Amino acid sequence: MSTRQLIPRRRSLPAGLIAGCLLGQVAFSNYWVFLALFLGQGVGMACVSGSDTALLYDLLVRRGATASYVKIKSRFTMFGTVTSGAAIVLGGQLQQISWGVVYVGSAACLVLAVVVLMSRVPEIRGADAVDERDGAEEHGDATAWRAMLRVATPALVTLVVVSGLMHATLTPYIIFTQKTLSDQGAGTALVSVVISAGFFTGGLTPLLSDRADRRIGYRVIVPVSLLTLAAALGLSGLGLVWVTIAAFLALVGIPEITAVIVDNVFNEAVPSRHRASLLSMIAFVESALIGIGYLVLGALMDGLGSSVGMATYAAVPLLACLLWLPVLFRGARVTTEIEKSAGQKAS
Repeated sequence: MSTRQLIPRRRSLPAGLIAGCLLGQVAFSNYWVFLALFLGQGVGMACVSGSDTALLYDLLVRRGATASYVKIKSRFTMFGTVTSGAAIVLGGQLQQISWGVVYVGSAACLVLAVVVLMSRVPEIRGADAVDERDGAEEHGDATAWRAMLRVATPALVTLVVVSGLMHATLTPYIIFTQKTLSDQGAGTALVSVVISAGFFTGGLTPLLSDRADRRIGYRVIVPVSLLTLAAALGLSGLGLVWVTIAAFLALVGIPEITAVIVDNVFNEAVPSRHRASLLSMIAFVESALIGIGYLVLGALMDGLGSSVGMATYAAVPLLACLLWLPVLFRGARVTTEIEKSAGQKAS
């Protein structure tokens, strides 16, 4: 049985909050204790991953408002990104006092989040299957693995891989742009301003997700984002600091729009009773590809130089774009007819 069925998704969120691990990392100086707490933090993040969006989507299903998911999720993403940027700035100021203040402040924010969550958000258990009322008995999958096999159309699997490659490009690109700008002659102050502006841009552009979803659709926006990332990496390879800055600020937000739209597709594609589990599996694939992306881009920048390494890494989004072309031109279905009809009846 899936752990998502054992732990209701609302309760899996505070179970994943790692306030205790943060406090423990401050209280103990032993390396192995710190490592164990860090691993516990990773487990906590795994509990959160998938449960948050699954809970949000199922709440909208109950209210018959799934059509508003992209708009609501875009605002959620904007708020989260802007808040993260502000937290980075605030954390840097608090660190001048001590690292203990930073960790205790983070733990306090997590405790406050638990209080708000448990008092204001209703529970939805995986067994509720809010968007599978008609198909739950006929297709009563006992585990998330069987549910995954039932909904895993070739187009959905392709989208998971392509989305993972997009994140494996975007996340290392944002991080390593700092080194690229530094190597191209930008001072520390300029680099910090550019990265902060990038966070701000990445926080605001998801607000365009709903309009992009209605006017363009995910089939087209996915290759557009991939080509955008390839262009940004290629322009960074020219070695011109102002070109790198312009490309970063102009293009870094577009994949954030795509991420919100694709997230909605994933929610529509998987059944409610296993939604959190399946979304966690998808998040694991994306995280694994992001980790590999860090290693590959770092090796390329060490071996070829930061600018040329960036340009060479553009092959990753181009490969993802090639993988997506059959879905784009053949019109392959990402969701099965079972999930489509169930979602329509629920809404």
